[in-house]
Amino acid sequence: MPLTVLTLNVGNPALERARRQRDWLARRDEDVFVLTETGSGPGTHLIAESFTDAGWSVTYPDHADKERGVMLLSKLESTVDPIGAAMTYLSARLDGIVVHTDRGPLRILGAYVPSRDATEAKTTRKRTWIDAFHQAYGTVAGDAPVLLLGDLNVLEPGHVPPHPGQFAPFETAFYTELTQRHGLADAFRTLHPTAVEHSWARRVELGYRYDHAHASTTLIEHLTSCSYVHDTRRGEPTLTDHSGLAVELALTATAPLITSDPAADREATLF
Repeated sequence: MPLTVLTLNVGNPALERARRQRDWLARRDEDVFVLTETGSGPGTHLIAESFTDAGWSVTYPDHADKERGVMLLSKLESTVDPIGAAMTYLSARLDGIVVHTDRGPLRILGAYVPSRDATEAKTTRKRTWIDAFHQAYGTVAGDAPVLLLGDLNVLEPGHVPPHPGQFAPFETAFYTELTQRHGLADAFRTLHPTAVEHSWARRVELGYRYDHAHASTTLIEHLTSCSYVHDTRRGEPTLTDHSGLAVELALTATAPLITSDPAADREATLF
């Protein structure tokens, strides 16, 4: 069986939307979910509690009030990756797990890069987070292959449409440095060199490919599929304003957990 991972920006959901997101995730077949733009409110806690109660491994770093972050849900036995502890700035936006496969350990990392506007404060915030990411990644680099997924809030060079003037050089550099500095290749581009796909759009004709999956060079040979899941933002009502991104690897997980349906009715403990 292939090892499968899906990333989705859940948009800090309120309780009702979080229930629909949980139910949608529960119907998916992926082994690991990397959720971005999680928050500290009851909606995000509902997702975490539902999957925990169903026997999944849930990695959910503490979120400061009104801060955003990531959550990893795994139906494979996992340990917490050290990158979260190494992150020194807005650390809830970067975390990871290590799962075991027939080819050895695999690090699955989730990232939610800050967005910005034209203000100096937001620009400094994003630049500082990116610098902290590079430092943290370098600090805990090792031999195990990495799959990094999430909403990176940057565009690749040559993005279609180009969106001129919207992104500073340091933002584009972050995308290229994932490959040049850390050896992580864009998984979607590896399999689809010329495809035009967007994971978020202000209007249909003004799309952005914000959500990404990057993989270590040694992992690329096991990459069998990388595709966007657009129904998350095309239904009525929508689950979120982002498309998901699903990755399939020709690896076999060696330590599956015994899990049940996260969407099944259970006695509430928090709500």
